[in-house]
Amino acid sequence: MNYSAEIQKLQRHFIPRDFIITDWESLEPYFKALEERSITTLADLEQWLKDASEVEAVVSEDACWRQIKMTCDTENKELEAAFTFFMMEIQPKIQAYSDKCNRKLVDCPFTKQLDPHKYFTYLRNVKKNIDLFREDNIPIQAELNVMQQQFGVIAGKMTIQVNGQEYTLQQAAKFLEDPDRSLREEVYRKISERRLQDKEQLNELFSSLLKKRQQVAVNAGFKNYRDFRFIELGRFDYSKEDCYQFHESVKLHVMPLVNQIYENKKRKLGLETLRPWDIEAEPPGIQPLRPFKTGEELTEKTIRCFNELRPFFGDCLNKMRVMGHLDLESRKGKAPGGYNCPLAESGAPFIFMNAAGQLDDVTTMVHEGGHAVHSFLAHDLELTGFKEYPTEIAEVASMAMELFSMDHWQVFFDNKEELTRAKEQQLERVITIFPWIATIDKFQHWIYENPNHSLEQRADKWLLILEEFSSPVINVEGLNDYRRFAWQRQLHLYEVPFYYIEYGIAQLGAIGLWHQYKQNPDSAISNYMNALGLGGTRTLPELFKAAGLQFDFSPGHISQLMLFVKKEMESL
Repeated sequence: MNYSAEIQKLQRHFIPRDFIITDWESLEPYFKALEERSITTLADLEQWLKDASEVEAVVSEDACWRQIKMTCDTENKELEAAFTFFMMEIQPKIQAYSDKCNRKLVDCPFTKQLDPHKYFTYLRNVKKNIDLFREDNIPIQAELNVMQQQFGVIAGKMTIQVNGQEYTLQQAAKFLEDPDRSLREEVYRKISERRLQDKEQLNELFSSLLKKRQQVAVNAGFKNYRDFRFIELGRFDYSKEDCYQFHESVKLHVMPLVNQIYENKKRKLGLETLRPWDIEAEPPGIQPLRPFKTGEELTEKTIRCFNELRPFFGDCLNKMRVMGHLDLESRKGKAPGGYNCPLAESGAPFIFMNAAGQLDDVTTMVHEGGHAVHSFLAHDLELTGFKEYPTEIAEVASMAMELFSMDHWQVFFDNKEELTRAKEQQLERVITIFPWIATIDKFQHWIYENPNHSLEQRADKWLLILEEFSSPVINVEGLNDYRRFAWQRQLHLYEVPFYYIEYGIAQLGAIGLWHQYKQNPDSAISNYMNALGLGGTRTLPELFKAAGLQFDFSPGHISQLMLFVKKEMESL
């Protein structure tokens, strides 16, 4: 199949080409027309679905741009106001119409004649949205959409001074790789102290979010928000019990490997005790890896790396660069984190991140680049709803790209020894991320099963779960004040609740694809592209199968994959 990154903006047929969303009054007629239209044949229904899809794409892209602009500059009050206006004044009114249109579709006699293979997952989502919809929840969800963004506003202001110079926390993290141990400790403590300054504000924000989320769940007839959210996220193919099994599997089959990695690190650094500020460090005399200096250089090198994997991958990033869809460098006032935001009409998504010249930034860039490729591959699917793929397969797209791309990292590291170190660090990260995923996920289960907990209980429970998945090799003596609030640095808890186990499921899928890649690179990449091109038109197990993977996170399967990664690490 020939793939092209020459993505075309969707043609409008139902909404005027020059229409821009400014207020609800000008947008409402299109929803009204959909709701009131008479559908007398199967062809009418198919046209109605296309027009509804066009409206969804226009609305989605407008909302995305408001969010992108606000996260790029959290200090700009106008951008924040534009986002808030959409979420408070437009989105709530859309929800009521969306529900009416969903019911119109389900009640339409011609819906039964739609191709069941093509429409199964789409209609399943529509029915799920009908089941969850409650008029009472519209204003609460609008408030949640606005409140969640406050995390980025608070965190975007955090900076510290190192050697008399101001750095964002993302920029300051590079000092944790410095050979000077006392500087590492100083920076570690400064970052932790800076986070603690806002602990009350972040606790307060989280408590308000928790209260509103619980109300949404109760209004929809659920005992707790976890049970509501599992359905809202479309987790049709696994349960909370599977998540618990994942937590146990991490303890049994991943922690021994994590401990081994940290023992090696301690030996390499020649230390008697390994402290948290030593984890990213190199032995004296070895300079930290600095794969690029500027965002432009990172873009350039990633495109070259992607070109060597498949020219189509490089073309996707190049197209985004030409369109101005990249904002990569860390700066004050920019929200933390990184994301790839699909743009339903334009097709070419937007990558946002906080690069500071480290290996971690290369990983983030190829990770978000994998998401971007997914957006390109799914863009030509007929309906906007077909492109709403499960988050678990979305993360396979990004995490597999991290592993595939390692074969071409010489574009970042022309020194062979540095290249080996980079690959070593990447594989260590593939393993050491599992305990954190299990910690965050298990904490969320407890939080939402016990919504009336006190702040004291929250901190205690977090510490208990953190201990469960912490390596005894790392000495954390005297750091409990910092550790009690370490959950506050995880953006997902605030902005996308319960989105985290996906990274664990996807990492298993990514390792499986990498295993294929080691045997036959072309076949593995073809499987990867075939699966991603299906968007959300298949169930999660079917999408895994299309990629040649098992949808399985049993202890036995995890153990097998860990042994494969261990072998690959040893072969470096």
